[in-house]
Amino acid sequence: MGRLRKTMASLRIIGDDLDPDEITSLLRCAPTESQSKGDELVGKKSGRSRIAAFGSWSLKAPAQEPGNLEAQVTWLLKATTGDLDAWQSIAARYKVDLFCGLFMDQWNDGESISAASLLALGSRHIQLDLDIYGAAVGAQEGSNEMSNVGL
Repeated sequence: MGRLRKTMASLRIIGDDLDPDEITSLLRCAPTESQSKGDELVGKKSGRSRIAAFGSWSLKAPAQEPGNLEAQVTWLLKATTGDLDAWQSIAARYKVDLFCGLFMDQWNDGESISAASLLALGSRHIQLDLDIYGAAVGAQEGSNEMSNVGL
């Protein structure tokens, strides 16, 4: 099994009534991006505006080439609070996930995440979501797919 060409990871918290400032305070970390329901959002490429249908808070880990999802999980966990009560409070009200993009160079690339990292994610009620891009997509530089999904 070969190593993934690239990995991207973003911690996302999403909810109808989410207040990004409250999440920032609870996690003791500023987001990479955030929005409140009703905010006017302007597309970076299109310049079109729309109204946010829900609130969100996200923190992007630095992309890894070659792929290293373990390093990204570690980075995100260190950047945010270890207070499990804060995480429980957030998870009780909002959808919390670690959204990952895995870009392959070969038909059989792979990646591992340690048991300790999986336990840390689970203790924080963080769902692991994986988008896997085959070698044809993974070989394209600057793939636009990830910019469309919040990574």
